[in-house]
Amino acid sequence: MVPKIRRGSRTHGLLVYLYGPGKRDEHVDPHLVGSWDGFAPDPGRDTSSDPDPKVTLARLTAALDLRVKQAGTRAPAEHVWHCSVRTDPGDRILTDAEWNTVARRVVHAVNLAPEGDPDGCRWVAVRHADDHIHILATMVRGDLRRPRMNYDFKKAQAECRRMEKDMGLRRLKPGDGTGAKTPTSAERFKAERTGRPEASRETLREAVRQALAGAATEEEFFTRLREAGLRVKSRTAPSGDAIGYNVALPGDRNRHGEPIWYPGSKLAPDLSLPKIRLRLADGTAEPTPPSAAGERADWSSPARERRSATGIADCAVLLLDDGADEAAAQLVGVGELLDAIAQTAPATIRAELAAAARTFERATRSHVRAERADTRALRSAARGIVQAGSALGRGEDGGTTAMLVSTLVLVTLAAARWHSARGHAQQAHASRQAAEHLRTAYRRAAATPMRMLHDQGRALPETQRRRHEATLRAMLPEQDVQADARPAKDDALVATLAQAEQAGHDPEALLQQAIDMREPDTAADVNDVLVWRLRRLAQLPAHPGEASPRSQAGARPARTATSRSTERNVPTAAQRPVGNDQRSRPPRR
Repeated sequence: MVPKIRRGSRTHGLLVYLYGPGKRDEHVDPHLVGSWDGFAPDPGRDTSSDPDPKVTLARLTAALDLRVKQAGTRAPAEHVWHCSVRTDPGDRILTDAEWNTVARRVVHAVNLAPEGDPDGCRWVAVRHADDHIHILATMVRGDLRRPRMNYDFKKAQAECRRMEKDMGLRRLKPGDGTGAKTPTSAERFKAERTGRPEASRETLREAVRQALAGAATEEEFFTRLREAGLRVKSRTAPSGDAIGYNVALPGDRNRHGEPIWYPGSKLAPDLSLPKIRLRLADGTAEPTPPSAAGERADWSSPARERRSATGIADCAVLLLDDGADEAAAQLVGVGELLDAIAQTAPATIRAELAAAARTFERATRSHVRAERADTRALRSAARGIVQAGSALGRGEDGGTTAMLVSTLVLVTLAAARWHSARGHAQQAHASRQAAEHLRTAYRRAAATPMRMLHDQGRALPETQRRRHEATLRAMLPEQDVQADARPAKDDALVATLAQAEQAGHDPEALLQQAIDMREPDTAADVNDVLVWRLRRLAQLPAHPGEASPRSQAGARPARTATSRSTERNVPTAAQRPVGNDQRSRPPRR
């Protein structure tokens, strides 16, 4: 049950709309379901006193505005309180009597007309559809004072949560006031009329987020906005300093032919210019040279940047699992990383990744503030992915995309746990939804490389295969590797261990290092996670069909898995958060 509150100054105008046909003839049988005294005239069904509904509507307007006129100049300029209350599409249809109860509980909760108060404000509830009502109240009490209505939206929301439980309706997640502003009805209707898939506000919000992903400076951010085809104008102080910005879609104009501008703060609370400046100051993104990430130039730039980002995302999982408030900054960086990968992903999975980024946007905001916000690593990873450009959906590019998406699933699940521990229901739900979108994208991206690894594991010599299976049984007690009926995921692990050994690594030490990086119990497929970790740690091609850089460049001294822990993307014990549980936890399926 969702309340939406607005304020205005025209009682008669709002009643004309509520009792009218609607903007698209969507209003059916408008009628009162409740009023302040139960005897208000009903322009929809009351024809006993006057057959002309316009006359009855004028009488109702006069009755509602009586106290406003008596108060004179003491009445507020915007004296109309308007609240629509809508049930979920899956809910049952409420009766008029139930809607009357809903209206009375809402006006009581917001202190407009407390139960038993003879001087409460006058109000009516109009129903012209099965799934919602409109409550109209005039904000002058019977004693000609204004009602105390602090935090009316929060109070209405809380009462709706209670009514959902009492009436057996779908129970929505309670909010905390950090959500982005939703499109108005007028904006949604305009999108339908013009053939747009969504309201301009939502399109602009996503475009601004993508322009901000990995941006190093304010100037670069505005340049990206213009390159994306948006209209941009700055708001300046008398001193000439920029204090804000507005964006508009080309061709989106009002009735006067003027562009419809949206301030950044009206798109989302964290997209105002002051908030963007804080983000840029907290975590200035810098280009990441390939050598810093331990990657060879034999791989393409998109593949190299995705490998680097995977290690950084693994570190974000550790920080989120640690549970400190400072991890709130990591969520912002993860949001930018999702926006970056969504912009540059192969066409086959771009829609799912875009949906994940858009959904996770809700999880990036809460009232928790990180005192030491440092998002440089994640923002640099996002910047590197954007600058590297779009990846192909095949070969090493496709394999490293699957590698990164697999880790991002773990990050979003860790974010869900972090939010749940703080009672952030909407953010936790958004994180889990993003994880589902990422899982769908992962299955598509990983289908080919995993199938090839399965085939390679099956083709290994029997003695070599049994030796690596014994290693898995010893180090993963819950792993049940059967020689006659091995699932493909075990074959992929066996093939990866064999390739790591051929590249000069100790398979047992490398596998232990991958396990020590900790695996959330909620991972859908632990073996897949271990495969990608092993291939990244051992610098094996993400796509098994690609030639390894080691084989291209010739043999070089082998490094053990333990020695690799000092590289940039693999956190050592000193690099992990203070207080983090360092005990090794074997993965669980």
